[in-house]
Amino acid sequence: MRSAAGLRLTALAAASLALGAGAPLQADSGAPGGCTGPESPHWVNVAVEGLRNSNGVVTLTLYPDDPARFLKPRGSLYVTKVNARAGLAHACIHVPAPGAYGLALYHDENANGKIDRNGLGIPKEGFGFSNNPRIFLSAPGFAKVRFIAPSGGSSTRIRMKYP
Repeated sequence: MRSAAGLRLTALAAASLALGAGAPLQADSGAPGGCTGPESPHWVNVAVEGLRNSNGVVTLTLYPDDPARFLKPRGSLYVTKVNARAGLAHACIHVPAPGAYGLALYHDENANGKIDRNGLGIPKEGFGFSNNPRIFLSAPGFAKVRFIAPSGGSSTRIRMKYP
């Protein structure tokens, strides 16, 4: 478990990288090939922008509409990985049903299966969230990353932030 001071330091490092709110989800027709997760007629296509290199993978985690589960161990609905591609990578995740969800992702540059941190708990690898919330003093709350997935499919863009 990270200390409150570690979370504040993590957020401080990310604060200078914070961007404005992201574009809203846009409805699409027809799931693109390669969607992962338990098959469903509902999906979210994610464009991951701002990857600084093609090393490793980008890990995307889908969370249910439950703030108590957001960023908690075993709180996610599904985790998937896609190969990193400098600049822009794409991923598609099936969602169980239309409704509210949250996405958190990180650029696992060394593909070791975790987000690497320095001795103070500050991430050394890139990260991002649905809605591209501004980061200040700690990870965003679920309300900032919550998005509505419509019936069928939708697309969104998430911008990576690097310390």
